[in-house]
Amino acid sequence: MFNQITEKFQSILRNVRGLGIITDDNIKSTIRDVRKAFIDADVNFKVIKSFISKIETQAQGTKVFKSVKPGEQFIKMIHDELISLFGNKSNGLLLGKKPSVILLAGLQGVGKTTTAGKLAYYLQGLGKSVLLVAADFYRPAAVKQLQKIGKQINVPVFTENGIDPISLSKKAVLFANQMKIDVVIIDTAGRLHLDEKMMLEIQEIKKSVNPDEILYVADGMSGQDAVKSATVFHEAIPLTGNLLTKMDGDSRGGAALSISSITDVPIKFIGTSEKIDGLEVFNAKRMADRILGFGDILSLVEKAKNAIDDKKATELNKKIRLNRFDLDDFKIQIQQIKKIGPMSSILDMMPGKNSKVLKNFKMDDRQLIWTEAIINSMNKIERKTPNIIDGSRRLRIAKGSGRPVQEVNALLKQFTQMKKMMKKINKFNKFSLPSF
Repeated sequence: MFNQITEKFQSILRNVRGLGIITDDNIKSTIRDVRKAFIDADVNFKVIKSFISKIETQAQGTKVFKSVKPGEQFIKMIHDELISLFGNKSNGLLLGKKPSVILLAGLQGVGKTTTAGKLAYYLQGLGKSVLLVAADFYRPAAVKQLQKIGKQINVPVFTENGIDPISLSKKAVLFANQMKIDVVIIDTAGRLHLDEKMMLEIQEIKKSVNPDEILYVADGMSGQDAVKSATVFHEAIPLTGNLLTKMDGDSRGGAALSISSITDVPIKFIGTSEKIDGLEVFNAKRMADRILGFGDILSLVEKAKNAIDDKKATELNKKIRLNRFDLDDFKIQIQQIKKIGPMSSILDMMPGKNSKVLKNFKMDDRQLIWTEAIINSMNKIERKTPNIIDGSRRLRIAKGSGRPVQEVNALLKQFTQMKKMMKKINKFNKFSLPSF
């Protein structure tokens, strides 16, 4: 997420951090670098102009004050303005009446149908009952796709043949009211480009269902194009929030950095992976932290908390402390990591993600699958006592997992090194071991 602009901002911050005093020259130099970073990220020119003006004014104002770390002051200005850029409005869903209605709008190909499922899954986690409405009759297989997603997460999908999207949406809300369903999510049709027919249809749907939320779903990798489309939609049907998809890719950041300022509508969610749970409530401060390379440890902790089984974690911790950790336990750890999300998204939340250490750290998510396959190809005794695995056993395990012998050797070597490290740590923590 934002790899390109984060690299540039980290370079800017390195230069700024060392400033002993804020002068006209270093203000101009920093402003020039920030402007270039924004242009490369395809940020709207009005947003760039406003951002630069505010930073320049604040920086000029700090020149007269003495500070122990003027460079840090400059960084704080940039950080605060980034947060302001994302908007200070509340990002929570405004769900009032029952059933509450969420209308999804956007162009074709932005991931609107998948997002409808993710949103339903998110609301389920909040204890809400949800009804999905398949109101996209134009894209081939859109209805079937939503039905498949609904079946996956055990959420009913309302659809009916021989009826228009406006009537269908109205009937769906009446049905939800009868069934006492909490939230209705309507997946409307997208288009390859903006047209009058599309706008008239979505305006009529809005009139027929009186939605609590109208969320514009935008491709997070599309830059200013997403902002232009959002503006047109906002003029036709006043939006209540933006939702950016595909943010797990190397998006330039133009859409995220521009859309709130231009439309005056907050970003409410971002899509962080293709998985059904790959939806995050947007947080302006955390996003600014990520862009500047400060990391997002709080989001990482929250993801880990939701993914990791507390009971299993306690048992693993106990085994580590008692030096009874084996390959079965290692496999459990791998499974827990996989639940948190792709390694790229985990690294994205680490502070200094573009530092030499993390930048050179290449982790293929398939490696976790391959490692698990190697462990699964071992028998119970081998997993408990891996030191008995000789050459012939390694060859059998390699064939069983479909991986080369070198990978089996590498895994066993890493596990042995890890056990040694755990043993050393335990020597310093003997006082904390439980007594039996």
